[in-house]
This record gives sequence, structure tokens and C-alpha cells, in this order.
Amino acid sequence: MSGGSAPLPYSMRDVDGGAYNNAKFRQRSRLKMVTQALISKSSKYQFGKFTLGKFLSLLMVSGLIYLLAHRSSKGFVSGELHNKEVESRHASKDSPTIRTFWRKPPRLPPRLPPNEIYKNSSILHHPPSSEWTSRQKKVKEAFEHAWSGYRNYAMGHDELMPLSRRGVDGLGGLGATVVDSLDTAIIMGADDIVSEASKWIEDNLMKKISEKGQVNLFETTIRVLGGLLSAYHLSGGDQAGGGDSGIAVAPNKTNPDRLLAVSKDLADRLLLAFTSSPSAIPFSDVVLRDRSAHASPDGLSSTSEATTLQLEFSYLSRISGDPKYDSETMKVLEHMRTLPTVEGLVPIYINPYSGQFSGENIRLGSRGDSYYEYLLKVWIQQENYRNTSLKYLFEMYTEAMKGVKHLLVRKTTPNGLVFVGELPSGRNGAFSPKMDHLVCFLPGTLALGATKGITKKKALESNLLTKEDIENLQLAEDLAKTCVEMYFVTSTGLAPEIAYFHIEGNPEGGPDGGNKSSEYISDITIKPLDRHNLLRPETLESLFVLHRITEDPKYREWGWQIFQAFEKYTKVDSGGYTSLDDVTSLPPPRRDKMETFFLGETLKYLYLLFGESNILPLDKYVFNTEAHPLPVIRSVVQVSNTV
Repeated sequence: MSGGSAPLPYSMRDVDGGAYNNAKFRQRSRLKMVTQALISKSSKYQFGKFTLGKFLSLLMVSGLIYLLAHRSSKGFVSGELHNKEVESRHASKDSPTIRTFWRKPPRLPPRLPPNEIYKNSSILHHPPSSEWTSRQKKVKEAFEHAWSGYRNYAMGHDELMPLSRRGVDGLGGLGATVVDSLDTAIIMGADDIVSEASKWIEDNLMKKISEKGQVNLFETTIRVLGGLLSAYHLSGGDQAGGGDSGIAVAPNKTNPDRLLAVSKDLADRLLLAFTSSPSAIPFSDVVLRDRSAHASPDGLSSTSEATTLQLEFSYLSRISGDPKYDSETMKVLEHMRTLPTVEGLVPIYINPYSGQFSGENIRLGSRGDSYYEYLLKVWIQQENYRNTSLKYLFEMYTEAMKGVKHLLVRKTTPNGLVFVGELPSGRNGAFSPKMDHLVCFLPGTLALGATKGITKKKALESNLLTKEDIENLQLAEDLAKTCVEMYFVTSTGLAPEIAYFHIEGNPEGGPDGGNKSSEYISDITIKPLDRHNLLRPETLESLFVLHRITEDPKYREWGWQIFQAFEKYTKVDSGGYTSLDDVTSLPPPRRDKMETFFLGETLKYLYLLFGESNILPLDKYVFNTEAHPLPVIRSVVQVSNTV
């Protein structure tokens, strides 16, 4: 606590009763008795004998009594309820003035416990519900603007180049933006976009799948297969689990049967990456038209890519009745269970020929991130098996998070931001204070792992949180703060792709983010090659999850500030939004690329952040790593043969 009086017992916090009123009564009684005595004594003298000196003495004594009485009452003012500026102003008024003698003391507010003060302050400044509805509408308008650019200049291509006003195919040519955007449009109730995207899928996607060449297994699974399956569910195709989303199904806007048929055809081809590999680790690439698969040129697979496939394939087994999808993909996690780790942490490369890790580089950024995410989310998705055959997944996740806290978490100097660094040469090598923006998925994952999707308040009331859960929630909030400061420290208010953090004993310096007014300008370095922004969603994902779980309005406010920065610096008048080359300079140079995940993830998480908590509740849905929501599988009869 800074400034003000010492904390009061709870019984003395209410200004309208109890000990406080008793204290006031005693003070007033003492004042009344002294005053009456003085008046009584003075009345013995005739007016003519009452000298000026005696009058002034009486006035001085009365003034001193008044000061003592009201100075003691200051002990009931909560110092925490005033900021430093007010405290300073009060301090300057300790010396009495003439005005002080005659001013009536103000009525004091009820005293709040210290842990309620920030919370109360947030609520006082929290916009009304109608304001968040208005802000949510702004996000929908941004989505429609992004789609209009794509539809007008790149329809059917993977991505839009908004400055060049043309399309580009960098993800295999399957129209990735169409599929990635469809469930976002359903969630937002953008019916015209739902119709346009659904018609394109129905008319073109099956043909493209049969004709196209090489695609990446991971990217195609999370964006295209995940998008198809989520749209299938949200459009009413999954009657067994479709009643919990809180989203109205728009009739005749989509064809769920067609979405399922395309999903199965695509998944059958992607399965070749699993069945062609000599180990449980799939090959990284699939040639769709040839129904073949092969390893990457260096022969390795990214650990995150090989292990971030199960949510989609398991759900497909659930709705199709065919266990092969779940069976093949779950073999990967079962194999990972047998490999050595460093306190639950794993290297970022794995060899599909040997099934063993390659190298020692450990990080939670690129090539490592979603491995840890899916350990938790696959366990959550399969509700009936959480305490039986899939219990090992949560145990692996728990061990990994302990390893993160022990080996990777550090604090910056001079201001103590909490961040997650890297071990490029493994446990015995040097620590690197480098953190990708991709790592900002972690706060949301930690919060989800702590409460399993219910609110913190409900979890505490039900006594469901362990000491470790509470620690992980605190770490989640600390890391979210750091992720947000990666935005606010730059000139544009948008985060770089990578940041380096100043730590004790690390002499490495470098350029800052450009926002000289930021409190953390000296804590964060942004190197020239890392200054770009790709419209990424990870920080907003975590703000969404943390707001749902903690119900703290600050996460909405932070999200709104980030959205405004996107609107100011990345919006293209002719349609779409563009990536930036340098977030530290004004105006920021533009990169001419709108990633599919801006529509599939970034704007979706913003929309949900500003919306009601009964839409896609986190204890009933899991979001795949591309933000496509899939239902928790609760039915007694399961297709999965992982048991």
C-alpha cells in the first residue's frame, strides 16, 4: 500500500455504522463538552470586561479543537482510493488555512479492501453493455470490409494482396481464405458472406482438391479441414452436439452434407501423410491429386505441426462414424508419450523416419507452440476419456507447464515484465530472452488449463482450483500483460513478430519500439528484421479466453485499443487489410498481404471478446489452433478407439 492510512478492520469500513459512527459520536461529544465549558466560563464576565485578548484566546482554542477533531477523522479515509496526485494534494493541505477552519468535512466513501480497489476502478470506467455491442458491430464491419477486398480481387485464391488488388496461392490453392472465413461469418451473422462462401465451396472445392498438387499437412488441416468441420457443426450438421453454441443457424445458407463430404475427401488424402510414414510421425507434405505424401526437403517435421492435427480428425471420426481418422492421428500423441523430454519440454524438430527428436532447440514460438496447446485441448475435447485413456495428455501438459515456469520464464529489467524465453541449445545452453508473438497463445492456454473453461469465480466457489491452477492463472495474466505491452511499446500500437527483453546480466541492447511514452520502452528491444506485423491473432486469443475466465473488463479494453490500431494503420480503402513491414515507424511501410487468419482468427476473437459469454462457451467448445470452434465430445458411445 502507498500513502493513506493503514488498513482498517472490516467493521470500521462502513461509514454509516459500527465503530466509525461510535468514533464520530465520541469526537463530537468531546468537542461539545469543551465548547460548553468555555462558553460557561466566559459568561461569568460582563461584556464590557470581555477583552479583545480573551476573545482571541477563545477563538484560537476553538480552532485548535476543531483541527484536532477533523484531523483524527482523516484516519478513516482510504489511501488506496486516491491516486498519487490526490495524495500529494492532500499532503500539501496538512498545513491549516483560514478556509480549512470553516469548510465542512466531506462525506467519505465506504472503504474497499485493497484487492477490490483496482477491480472497482475498472468497473467504474467500464463502458455499458450497449457500448460493447457497438464495438462488436465495428468488428463485424471490419470483417465485411476484409471480405469485400478478397471477394473483389482474389476470390478462389488462398490470400489477398490488398495493395496490388490481386490474389495469391501460397497454401496449395484451395481457396484458404474462403474456408477460413466461413465459420467467422456464421458466428457474426454475416449471412451474405455465408452464402457466398458456401456456394464457392460447394461449386469448387472438391474439384480443386482432386486437381491440386502439394500442400502442407498442418496448414491444410487447421485452416481448411478445421474450417469445413466447424462450419458443418455451426450450420446444424451435427445434430448430436449442435445445441450449445448460442449461435442461430441461418436456414438454407449452407449445405452441411456437402461440407461433410468435402471434409472426408480431403481428410482421406491427408491421411496418406500418416500411413506413408515409417514411424508414428507423419510426413509434412501431401500431393493431393496423386494421393501421396513425402517428407520436407531436409527430412524433418516441425514438432508442433506433427502434433497439432488431432482435434480435427477426431471430430471427423465422431460425425462420420469412421474411426480411422481418430486412430491414425492419435498414434502421434501416443508416440510422443514415449519420447524423452526436458522437464516436459521438447525440441522443435522431429524426424518422421526415426520418430525421434532432432536437435535440442526448445521454444514455445514457431515450430513448438501448438504442441503444448493440443496436449490440453485434445484432453478437453474427449470428455469421457479425461480420467482414463487420455489422462496422460493432461499429465504431459502439466509437466510441460512446470518446465516452462522453471526453465523459460524470466522477468525484465527495469520494470519486471514476465516473459517466456528460449533455449536454442537445449537445457545446458545459454538462455535467450527472445519471445515470438506466437508465444502469446500461452496465457489463454494456461487459463483454460486452470479452470477447464469455467469462470474463475465459479471454480473458486466450487473449490476446483489447486494451488498450481492459481499460480498458472497468475502467470497467464502476467504474460498477457507482457503481450499487450509488445503492442503499446511501438509507434503504431501494433506488435512486432519477435521481441527481445532486457534481463539482468544480459548486455544485449538494440532499438526500442518507438513509443517513448511507454513505461516499458527500456524493457523491450525490437530488432530491424523482426519489426513486421502479420495481423496475428495470438494476443487477442488470450485476451478473449482471459476475459471469459476472469471476467475482468481490462482485457476488453486492451482488445479495443489493438483493434483501433489495426483500423488506423492496416485498413486498405479499396478493401482488405494489409500486413506491415515496420511497426516502429510512422507511417508504417506496408507489406501487401492479408493472411487468411486475419478473418479466420483475429477478427473472430475480437468479435467474441466483445460479445456475450454464452456464445461458444469454453467448457463446451475447444478452438483449434486456427480458431475454428469444435464441440466437446460428450456422447457415451464414442467412435474413438484410443481406449
